Amino acid sequence: MKKIKNALISVYHKDRLEDIVALLDKNAIRIYSTGGTFDFISKLGFELKTVESITSYPSILGGRVKTLHPKIFGGILGRREQPDDMEQFAEYGIPEIDLVIVDLYPFEETLANTADESDIIEKIDIGGISLIRAAAKNFKDVLIVPSMKYYDELITLLKEKKGQSELSDRKRFASYAFNVSSHYDTAIYSYFAEDNKDAFKLSFTDSTVLRYGENPHQMGFFFGKLNEVFEQLHGKAISYNNLGDLDAAIGLIEEFLETTFAILKHNNACGIACRPVLLEAWKDALAGDPVSAFGGVLVTNARVDIATAEEINKLFFEIILAPDYENTALEVLKSRKNRIILQKKEGRLPKQVYRSLLNGLIAQDKDNKTEGVEDLKVVTNATPGENEKEDLVFANKVVKHTKSNAIVLAKNKQLVASGVGQTSRVDALKQAIAKANEFGFDLKGAVMASDAFFPFADSVEIANNAGITAVVQPGGSVRDQDSIDYCNKHNMAMVYTGIRHFKH
Repeated sequence: MKKIKNALISVYHKDRLEDIVALLDKNAIRIYSTGGTFDFISKLGFELKTVESITSYPSILGGRVKTLHPKIFGGILGRREQPDDMEQFAEYGIPEIDLVIVDLYPFEETLANTADESDIIEKIDIGGISLIRAAAKNFKDVLIVPSMKYYDELITLLKEKKGQSELSDRKRFASYAFNVSSHYDTAIYSYFAEDNKDAFKLSFTDSTVLRYGENPHQMGFFFGKLNEVFEQLHGKAISYNNLGDLDAAIGLIEEFLETTFAILKHNNACGIACRPVLLEAWKDALAGDPVSAFGGVLVTNARVDIATAEEINKLFFEIILAPDYENTALEVLKSRKNRIILQKKEGRLPKQVYRSLLNGLIAQDKDNKTEGVEDLKVVTNATPGENEKEDLVFANKVVKHTKSNAIVLAKNKQLVASGVGQTSRVDALKQAIAKANEFGFDLKGAVMASDAFFPFADSVEIANNAGITAVVQPGGSVRDQDSIDYCNKHNMAMVYTGIRHFKH
């Protein structure tokens, strides 16, 4: 156990600082401080000294240089067990600084609120970050509190240990310090690097321990701020697999402006429909595959009303995500204790996606390309009608969010069936047709979307025989003409988008 004798405080945020200073004063710990922090503590009526009383040097350059002085950093970095260091303490009148409390300039907050370069640059903390690193390096002798996030923990420590700290405490706080400093530097690097891809740096300081990973024998974690994406209104803790489904659900639902309901299983839509009324959208989404819907993830872009909630409540499902709920609808949905009910927030998601593999990771831009009617290039003699065009755009949006190889069959803005994650495109189509037949759908007049080109004409032939009248695909095969010729011979309409949407 080590007695804290001298504390240096230099903070941006002053929340709970009065409580900390009161405990320092109670335990007869001398306080040194700078600028605005000194003024704040002085006004509280506590006795303290300026940093200048140690350095005999004023704050200069508009406050840019205050603590960067050998007597300050000597007092932090000096090794108490080294006689030579202690002799220099005595020779140069350096005080032993045992506690350093820092809260850095809010660089990320400034970056989020202004594009003014001078404001952003001025919020790059130099003295504070240096104090944090120095104190953390000398954790054997110094306790470092690197952010207001840890004020409560410091208050508890000061109360319980009466102004003392143990080595384990100091080492724990040192780990916090390097977490804070590395995250801060990553944010600054990202600002300066912009689109430079010479290095990969990403930092999250918020983490959630999940119940388990993909399987119960695997540990699972989420790093990031889930509360910026949605608010949990009810239910059990969200799992690793839930988060994968939610990511897929949000990506899919954000493709649609009209009232839409979707049901997902294992990151793929098993039902989705667009309708003027939410209840009808739900019923038609469920009809797409009522078997797979069991235990699924539900997502909509409309406020959930009581009539829809009562119908939804008849199904067992894991999660529902919506922008809002009627109070009565919420009470109905809360009837199952573990059911996860989420309210989606407005907010921007990252523009890049990452995946760890081998001994590193791969990164790519998110697939943000969405084709509209104006992007459909007719390549056949037959031209799709207006309703078919709407269905082709609908189906193409769904296939974009379906695991490759993928085929989607749609009719009247309803997912009729899909073939998902197959090793051959023909197998994906056959799977989709079999599911459509199983659930009693009439494929006459339906449309087909493919996430990638058809290497042969066999897919359009199978589709034609099933009653499908229009096809959307990116095109690009050396044998595209074979598929076009077949469509022309059988009066099928086919359009190209020129954009492939693989998803693995």
